[in-house]
Amino acid sequence: PPPLRTMVGPGVVAVGIGMAAGEIILWPYLTSVGGLGLLWLAVVTLAIQTVINLEIERYTLATGQTVVAGFSRWSTAWGILICLAGAFQYVWPGWATSGSTVLTYLTGGGDVVWITVGSLVGFGVVLTVSPVVYRTIEKVELVKVILTLFFLAVVAVAVIGWHTWTTAGEKTVTGTGRIPDGITFTMILSALGAAGAGGVHNLVLSNWIRDKGYGMGAHVPKLVSPITGQSEASGADRYAFPQDEANLARWRVWWRRANAEHIVSFFVICLVTIGLMSMLAYETLFGRDDVENSPEFLRLQGDLLGQQVGDWLKILFFAVATVSLWAASIGLLDIIGRVVSDFAKRNYLRDSAFWTEGRLYFAVVWAEVAIGSVILLSGVNQPIVLLTISTCTASVVTLVYTALLIRLNRRDLPVAVRLRGPRLGMMLLAIGFYGFFALAMLKSQIEENF
Repeated sequence: PPPLRTMVGPGVVAVGIGMAAGEIILWPYLTSVGGLGLLWLAVVTLAIQTVINLEIERYTLATGQTVVAGFSRWSTAWGILICLAGAFQYVWPGWATSGSTVLTYLTGGGDVVWITVGSLVGFGVVLTVSPVVYRTIEKVELVKVILTLFFLAVVAVAVIGWHTWTTAGEKTVTGTGRIPDGITFTMILSALGAAGAGGVHNLVLSNWIRDKGYGMGAHVPKLVSPITGQSEASGADRYAFPQDEANLARWRVWWRRANAEHIVSFFVICLVTIGLMSMLAYETLFGRDDVENSPEFLRLQGDLLGQQVGDWLKILFFAVATVSLWAASIGLLDIIGRVVSDFAKRNYLRDSAFWTEGRLYFAVVWAEVAIGSVILLSGVNQPIVLLTISTCTASVVTLVYTALLIRLNRRDLPVAVRLRGPRLGMMLLAIGFYGFFALAMLKSQIEENF
């Protein structure tokens, strides 16, 4: 195992892509409607997601294979289901549309649809010419995380008042288990899917730690561009290491450092971001009658920041929001490209010389760009609607693959490294958590419509 500092990366990528719709739009909007009474739910959701993410990493650390490939060893039906769910979750260009919408606030106008279509094409080009795709994504998301944390440090000092800080602490403790008035279960399920990562997003941690060289993933070549690269990952390989004391000692070091990297890079940064963005929304928007269920509330928030502090903070807010949402969008293209190409190459095109994993990856990326553009040009271009569809789907998908992960890490790994003890209990708790809110949303929708 290398030093911990050189392992930093996959958690940053996960938080960089995830730190967008939930942290900038959905959780602040919920706060502007219901106050800070849902912060407890953000803490619980992020803690549960961290546990799930580490179980995703466990399998790839021990085998070098992605968890989707692991599921598909039982039946290709599971891989097909996850690929379809991922496509449905992320084909809606809500993140890119939201970023374009905020950009028009910064520039003073423009056609959101055509800006978004242009941005999607630009993201496709960036990924296509990247010599090593993971390194490009890691750099993009690292810049985004640093810029976002800088903005949060500014607002923590210049905007958020002491009353908001104390209220946040109080509500996180005393509000546990309660849902504020005005918050529906559909909104909650959407927020759960947008807190941190969510859905198929989490599963791609397998691919990222493999490309980073974690554990047995070091034996698998990295996914690279078929234009500028020379080697590519193969989803067909599954490795095992001898279960002797020397190797198990190395495994324990890998596992500890992978846990530390993800807890700091993912859990802590997500928690700080959701907490401070929610407190910012509470400070500026809570109690107002003109807050809309659309990105217009971001325009209102930016205008209020300009009035309270200065136009420089308004510009910084819009710039950070645009970069954050667009960086998430390019990451989401990467997610579906990786999941589908890994599954298709391993199960259907293993012997094809032409359809390498790299070519499959870029075919999927450009298909996503085309489908997203068609959706926008057809008139479905309301960001909140698109984000709600995506994030509700994410919560349901997470529920399904959490159950699959328990089986995978209990039955398909050697005894010495498999899931057991308190981690098993936490995974069972995660199933109950997502299942409760999914059923609550279904019940509320039935009552509302029938």
